[in-house]
Amino acid sequence: MTRTQLVVLDMAGTTVADDGLVVAAFTRAIASVGVAEGSDDHARMLAYVHDTMGESKISVFRALLDRDEARAQAANAAFEAAYGDLVAGGACAPVPGAEEAIAELRAAGVKVALTTGFGGDTQQAILKALGWTSVADLALCPADAGRGRPYPDLVLTALLRLGVDDVRAVATAGDTAFDVLCGLRAGASVAAGVLTGAHDRAALEAAGATHVLDSVRNLPAVVLGDPAFARP
Repeated sequence: MTRTQLVVLDMAGTTVADDGLVVAAFTRAIASVGVAEGSDDHARMLAYVHDTMGESKISVFRALLDRDEARAQAANAAFEAAYGDLVAGGACAPVPGAEEAIAELRAAGVKVALTTGFGGDTQQAILKALGWTSVADLALCPADAGRGRPYPDLVLTALLRLGVDDVRAVATAGDTAFDVLCGLRAGASVAAGVLTGAHDRAALEAAGATHVLDSVRNLPAVVLGDPAFARP
């Protein structure tokens, strides 16, 4: 069995508690392009946002706004600004046990990359707010990799930048079906789903998750070989 050299982790909902921040920021964003909270369009769009959690946010806005690039870019900018305001206001916290899990993996010689569907400025604001600027070996957003989830680019970019020589030596974890698909498409041996975010067990299993865990704090046991978490 190939030893795990790299773990690629999602942020919001996986290592960073969401607590409704994405929905709040989304509501402000679409209001900025004329979609009122409580309207039928708002409800439809919110359902789509939930279903596509984990995808690059600009891709989500393009789909919602009929490929109108100007409106999509405006909505995405409003989303990033709103999320940044919430983070700056203190509405940002780690998932319990996440920082300890990352530390345990790195202490065992496993490299860790943090990835997101947010833009780079928002990602960096979250990392600074948590005091996490050096918590992992690498942090990537979709612009760093070419395409966001569910494409494999984020995982493969992490592999290349951190000098990992085999996709089978990679493990991934995230709270959405798109996180799982991203890991599987990249060839990761472990593509785990966690139950601290957007999608439930049924959605994660339907996406093909190799493991469904209560939290990212359980991931070191999977990666470092606890037989209780062996693949079914």
